[in-house]
Amino acid sequence: MTNKDFISELAQRTGYTSDDTQKMVNAIVEKMGDHFQEDDAVLIPTFGTFEVRKKLERIMVNPSTGQRMLVPPKLVLTFKPNVSWKDRVKNGGAE
Repeated sequence: MTNKDFISELAQRTGYTSDDTQKMVNAIVEKMGDHFQEDDAVLIPTFGTFEVRKKLERIMVNPSTGQRMLVPPKLVLTFKPNVSWKDRVKNGGAE
């Protein structure tokens, strides 16, 4: 599904124009990004949780050369889906 398709379907379901719907989606994503910058988790109750986690530094081995390299620590964005969504995906979309 492309962004255009998503916005069109969401606009149709909510009764807003496509432009207003695009502005709402952009505002939501921007606000979520602000919380990620502050290391806050974003919980969407019936969908799941987005959170920033710190990956520790580790040693990596290049398989072609055998050279060992130190990978510095970094922050990554993770998503943990709601249990009901996990079950839906596991069951092939059937509830």
